[in-house]
Amino acid sequence: MRIASLAVLLFAGLGLSSLLAKQKLNPINMEGIRDASTLEVEVIEDWHFVSGKVPTRQKFMTIRVGEFWPGKEYRVPVRLIVPADKKAKGIHLTGDHAFNRIQTERPLRPIETLLVEGGVGLVYTVVQNLNQSGQGVLSKEIEARFLKTLDPRSSVQTWGWPTSLSRAVTAAYSESGYFEQGKVALSGGSKNGASPSMALIHDNRLTAVHATVSPIWASPLRLSAEGAWEKMKQADLAYVEAHGLDAAEKDKIFNHAFRGGYFGPEYVSFAMAQGRTWKDLKDFAKSLADSVFISRNKDALNARGVDLYFAPGTHDFVCYDIQWGGKHHPDIPVYFKTNSGHGKNKGHPARETDESNLQAFLLQHFFIVEGELLSPPEVSHNRLGDALEVKVQFASENPAESGRIWWMFNRGIDGSASYLNVPFPDDQWLEMKFDMKNGMWTATIPLNDGAKTIDFFSNHRKTIRYRGEDYYSYLSSPYSRIRLIRR
Repeated sequence: MRIASLAVLLFAGLGLSSLLAKQKLNPINMEGIRDASTLEVEVIEDWHFVSGKVPTRQKFMTIRVGEFWPGKEYRVPVRLIVPADKKAKGIHLTGDHAFNRIQTERPLRPIETLLVEGGVGLVYTVVQNLNQSGQGVLSKEIEARFLKTLDPRSSVQTWGWPTSLSRAVTAAYSESGYFEQGKVALSGGSKNGASPSMALIHDNRLTAVHATVSPIWASPLRLSAEGAWEKMKQADLAYVEAHGLDAAEKDKIFNHAFRGGYFGPEYVSFAMAQGRTWKDLKDFAKSLADSVFISRNKDALNARGVDLYFAPGTHDFVCYDIQWGGKHHPDIPVYFKTNSGHGKNKGHPARETDESNLQAFLLQHFFIVEGELLSPPEVSHNRLGDALEVKVQFASENPAESGRIWWMFNRGIDGSASYLNVPFPDDQWLEMKFDMKNGMWTATIPLNDGAKTIDFFSNHRKTIRYRGEDYYSYLSSPYSRIRLIRR
């Protein structure tokens, strides 16, 4: 924590120095996280039998995560669930629970039933806005402190939530009569996708993450690159003018709570209002990037044998940089549900309706299944006059079962209002053909006259079978943007 403390002093004083730009901030203290003696458990319901389709034993309690700063303690509720007749080996962990719901027993979901039947334990906690757990005063205090100091330890996004997940694992493993150490898979969306992703980077007890609509890549917008922000501003001004938006609608675009945010809500405008410079923000963002972004830790995670799966959405204001991610990190496994994201409910008439990605991911991670999830494919393209030929190739030993492609012309740049608000057209998709000779999926897209760019991606199915049931998993080709007319 010494480096983080130094960062606070520098920021509170003369600003972020060039020295800090070379440092790597890490708010996570794994030695403290693993220390079960500091959990200070408060038992609300001790271990007891719970009947149901699959009987379980459960315990409900609160645990001490730690302190945002001296005197500002953070505690979270935790529910532990294990098979009724044996210890659990391995854990499925999620913070995707409302504070009032986690306090009461509820029937297990179908995938949870399969996990418990197979001997995997369940650990529930709460990764939600602190207002929802009666900690509204604390929420305001840490937000104000973070904007003043940009100390990652005083942020619920970069310390509180990911640490609470790892502390929940410590709590479960401290119950040695009920849990054996094994694989630990985390899942969830939004803050419950971001927090597990960060926890996974630091905690080598964790072995898998399935995350939706949450940050993945350290793109220029996230790293406070002034040029990227200026391009987004100019694109937004053009969007406002083209759509004749009034002042209130313009203000909603330019003051969006998340668009352009680093690893949570956007703080750039607030920090600059307090006197920070672009260099300050850029240096801070770079110094913390290795601690929060999956894209900066691929080699280490691969060496650990971690399983990853992301569903960022095609129009999400939290994961707003899929074009940059597809170009720079095509090897990260992603699935794009067309026209999806926070608050995007209309969808697309051709998008998948039978996907069971989470179930397939968890079953393959914990158990022996028939079939194997797809790995990211290679994608190539070739201009053929007034058409674009796209080829997608998976590893020959693990081919896809289907192929479907979507495209859009002249899409707005990452993070812009146009990017977020203009959907993939209903008629711009095709079923792909499989070229058996070359082992690849192909499609020929007719090009619009005058189109400057085309964005496209394809989705491919793979069936996983467990205990006689089929589970359909989909994986996308890397998101691609092709310039059709040179400047």
